[in-house]
Amino acid sequence: MIETGGARKVHPPAHPVPVWALALPVLVVIAATATAVGMIGIARPAKTASVAGGVARIGGTAPAFTSWDLSGKSVSLADYNGRPVLLTFWATWCTACQKELPALQKIRDSHRSSGFAVLAVNYKETDSARMSQYLTRLHVNLESIIDPEGAIATAYGVNIGLPIDVLLDRQARVSRIIVGLVPSATLDAAVVNVAGPGS
Repeated sequence: MIETGGARKVHPPAHPVPVWALALPVLVVIAATATAVGMIGIARPAKTASVAGGVARIGGTAPAFTSWDLSGKSVSLADYNGRPVLLTFWATWCTACQKELPALQKIRDSHRSSGFAVLAVNYKETDSARMSQYLTRLHVNLESIIDPEGAIATAYGVNIGLPIDVLLDRQARVSRIIVGLVPSATLDAAVVNVAGPGS
């Protein structure tokens, strides 16, 4: 005989949910986050510029730094001890830099016999091939240094606009800070003050 009647609710037997099952979604989120952070770390440049000596001030000792050039060779400000140096902060997106860098090339060439050097510190870019192509197009072969996280720039007060030029004397003291594009005659006169007349 078949019994008919209302539908009966069937309740599964009460079993506690294992703790690991509750923790599983949290573990999946943690693993995914760790993977994402690891991938970001891989995408960042392995090298970073190191800086010591505080902040640049006119009359004060220039903050020391070590970074690398476009070919990957280590470059340190200490390599230029006893020489007058112009640090120019630039970037490939800086339109004023397109005008200034060729002028700096000419100034460097005319004062080279005095030991004068120009270090072109690239601001927060990492594509050395792109930077090299940019400089080649401008016919510029200044020593170019990479500052991928802006550590050198921060030490030299670079936080608004480019280009910014910092002139150091032979004792590595900050002689002058020039903000923005200025006539090449102004730059040349500043260089003469620390390097002597050009050839």
